[in-house]
Amino acid sequence: MQLRPIVTFGFQKLLRLGLLLLAVAIFTFVLLSLSPIDPVRAYIGADMLQISPEQRQLIAERWGLDQPMLVRFGDWLGQLMQGNWGTSMVFNQPVGEVIATRFWVSLQMLAIAWLLSGLLGLGLGILSGALAGSWIDRLIRLYAYTLASSPTFWVALLLLIIFSVSLKVTPICCAAPPGVLAADVTFWQHLHHLLLPAITLSIIGIANITLHTRQKLIDVLHSDYILFAHAQGESLWGVIRHHGLRNLILPALTLQFASLSELFGGAVLVEQVFAYPGLGEATVQAALRSDIPLLVGIVFFSALFVYTGNTLADLAYPIVDPRIRLGGN
Repeated sequence: MQLRPIVTFGFQKLLRLGLLLLAVAIFTFVLLSLSPIDPVRAYIGADMLQISPEQRQLIAERWGLDQPMLVRFGDWLGQLMQGNWGTSMVFNQPVGEVIATRFWVSLQMLAIAWLLSGLLGLGLGILSGALAGSWIDRLIRLYAYTLASSPTFWVALLLLIIFSVSLKVTPICCAAPPGVLAADVTFWQHLHHLLLPAITLSIIGIANITLHTRQKLIDVLHSDYILFAHAQGESLWGVIRHHGLRNLILPALTLQFASLSELFGGAVLVEQVFAYPGLGEATVQAALRSDIPLLVGIVFFSALFVYTGNTLADLAYPIVDPRIRLGGN
């Protein structure tokens, strides 16, 4: 692989990433600044009646809320260039520390859900496409269409009622047993609390990959070179293994990395249902209490996370199919 196409590819990606992050930061900051929620009132909460106007003014000055929107955005952008993401009003901690701590908790759940949804979606899609028209195909499609049209929070509540409330095989909430120090939580206790939220996210992500893989396999099986392979005595599963799988991997890989944004958004709802203390739960708190620095930082970070995933997908294409070259025609 030549060096010049790689350098060109990397430069284009960095340029697009910079423009994307700038646009995301501007739109998020503007929308939050125009929100009808009073940041000072949301910050004080139930003690609003006990706070004097002078104290409210001091709080507004403390967080820079008394400044015009353009001034606040300029200050935030200047601090960002220095590596400072600001201070969270809700957690009273640097935004970078809050995101790092919460994201590590969410990352474990997202990683399990991402891998399960990709592997199961690809497997079910291949099975459904290979047996198109059979009762197995109809059952898989019913499952996929049902989940594709089901709200994430509804699926999470349903699984919570079945497995945590009725069967009592999984915990009702949290990332660890209540009252147990983080240092004392064992690996199996952590996995026990992590399993149901991760399965919930993976169940939602399976449907899209399954349906697209099924349709792609059906198109491949009706192509001329597959018919020629059948004429030479190749079996159905031999054709899929030797000729169809590589054609299925590329679209499945694209969908898999594109689903990072859906998983990230679904994690917000799932973490609320299971009271899981991850980045999604912090996002809801920041939105409800109008924590502009934290919310802008989370949106900024999520855009960076999803863009990185899509870039990894582009880098994986030449590995899956050597005919593809970065920067080539």
